[in-house]
Amino acid sequence: MSIGGSDLDRAITQLRACRPIPENQVRELCYKARELLIEEGNVVGVDAPVTICGDIHGQFHDLMELFRVGGDVPDTNYLFMGDFVDRGFYSLESFLLLLCLKVRYPDRITLIRGNHESRQITTVYGFYDECLRKYGSANVWRYCCEVFDYLALGALVTGAATSLEPTDGPIAENTNIDIPDGDCDIEIETLNANGEIMYRYARNSDSQSSAASQANSNPASSSPIGPTPSRVGAAGTGATSSANGSSRNDTGAILCVHGGLSPLIDSIDKIRLLDRKQEVPHEGAMCDLLWSDPDEIDGWGLSPRGAGFLFGADIVKCFNHKNDLSLIARAHQLVMEGFKEMFESTIVTVWSAPNYCYRCGNVAAILELGEDGSNAGFVRRSNGERGGGGGGWVLGSNAGPNGNATSESRRLSSVLGDSMQRTRDGPGRRYRVFEAAPQDSRGMPAKKPVADYFL
Repeated sequence: MSIGGSDLDRAITQLRACRPIPENQVRELCYKARELLIEEGNVVGVDAPVTICGDIHGQFHDLMELFRVGGDVPDTNYLFMGDFVDRGFYSLESFLLLLCLKVRYPDRITLIRGNHESRQITTVYGFYDECLRKYGSANVWRYCCEVFDYLALGALVTGAATSLEPTDGPIAENTNIDIPDGDCDIEIETLNANGEIMYRYARNSDSQSSAASQANSNPASSSPIGPTPSRVGAAGTGATSSANGSSRNDTGAILCVHGGLSPLIDSIDKIRLLDRKQEVPHEGAMCDLLWSDPDEIDGWGLSPRGAGFLFGADIVKCFNHKNDLSLIARAHQLVMEGFKEMFESTIVTVWSAPNYCYRCGNVAAILELGEDGSNAGFVRRSNGERGGGGGGWVLGSNAGPNGNATSESRRLSSVLGDSMQRTRDGPGRRYRVFEAAPQDSRGMPAKKPVADYFL
């Protein structure tokens, strides 16, 4: 049975109702998805505007809440950074719905691979057992695992605006920090699920750090981004949220990966050269991209996960400088406040599974990047240009895609700590923070999650 046209729309409707589609339709869907994904490179090019999402982990009703808060496909462009399955009760419905939306609207949704999109991991953390329980065989699990092998390893977002158009909405209750007015150059804005403004930071504002510290030190605040334990991620990673504005690199491409960086990868072009169509290896560059975590260390460190590495601010800043990036967006770590910016806002962790494992009590977040409406967009460098290696991006100007010596020295100064004025700041960022879907919308789950520790 073919799953094209109206059949695909009916499958989307059925999956939105949290009902699995027949096995033969899953087979056809996975076949079409592989045909589509094989045409994508290891690093998918994505144009802003786009909404970036972190781990979903089979929490189907929370995925529906994400679409309610962020807008539905195809009205909103989405980029999901992996870990669609395991842990939650509805990995099957969540992944198949996203796959249907990818086949139906290929230019409106981008899916990249997480460390849980793996045969070995899914046999331990729930997806394999869920497929057996719902279909009576492992066939559907095999079809999905074949799709996993074709998912891209990263995405490069270009054309993002450096400032936000401020939201014209009410201030959230109990927000007791100063909200800059709409005439300022807004860099960061945080909204709750009702579209109410929780935080807003003007670019290079002196009040940013004090505002953030005031919010984090106020025990009476009802904001989801309130006081939390100092280390809430996986052991050794110290993931908590902060968003104090940026003082960093000056160009506008954003690299999205599930986990993080690798000591074997110093340029985006090296990611493009990997053979991704395989089971996730236990070591090497592909493994590192899906498993690594940022941490408050210098250089590289051993990861307590047993795969990938820990990496510090110096690694991120050098990588961003060499590849002309303003930001790395990644997922992979539980963050109680939904998002965390680290290392002077050069990297951000986005977590999109609220109340993880139905018991962690965290909120979730999505990151919206707006479109640069000016003519100063981002122009891809050719292979011969200094510092680009075919994968870099430089701010377009009247001088052409090469920029000039001044812009080169400014990029260099941002890494070396020079106080020279920057030509371009990082992207304007709007975070939408949301809580788990109401319990009465879920129905009774089939079984309890199996493991107590987090991958």
